[in-house]
Amino acid sequence: MQVPLHITVHDMPHSGALDARIRDKVAELEHFHPHITSCRNTAGEFGKRHHQGGQFEARTDVRVPGHTEIVSNRQHHEDVFVALRDALASTTRQLEEVIREKRGEVKAHEPLQQGTLTRISRDEGIGFIETSDGRQLYFSRENVVHPTFEHLKPGATVRFIEARAAEGMQAKRVSTGKHRAPLP
Repeated sequence: MQVPLHITVHDMPHSGALDARIRDKVAELEHFHPHITSCRNTAGEFGKRHHQGGQFEARTDVRVPGHTEIVSNRQHHEDVFVALRDALASTTRQLEEVIREKRGEVKAHEPLQQGTLTRISRDEGIGFIETSDGRQLYFSRENVVHPTFEHLKPGATVRFIEARAAEGMQAKRVSTGKHRAPLP
């Protein structure tokens, strides 16, 4: 790293064990992505409650060439080490994405489409969407993102991704809400 590791602890006693864990995990990050220019870690307690203990938060800020900053912030209700683990795991995933982008390995996402919910069978856990070109697409309860399947109503405008399945084309990642015109 060009800038030395910076560790800050707030509203809790500074712990050698916490400091050592941060240093070990950041060393793993450096091994994973050797061009990290700086890393700041903040850990601490917030929202102290006298009878139930505190909430813990860990934040990791990492800079790599070509990207402004990778930030991961995680909270845990009992253990600062769990919050730290989760924040650093999130940082690792984001660094993996940076590496994939640099290598040109980024997965292209299917375009979102818009349609109208025509039928729902709550007993069977399935529904049907009419696309803008008049086709009917099937979807199952598991393919609904927001709101829950039980809250869907016929006539609602939905966004979805069309995907091939064993039964033919179907809708995945179905969601309702305020939608703009379909994406080009």
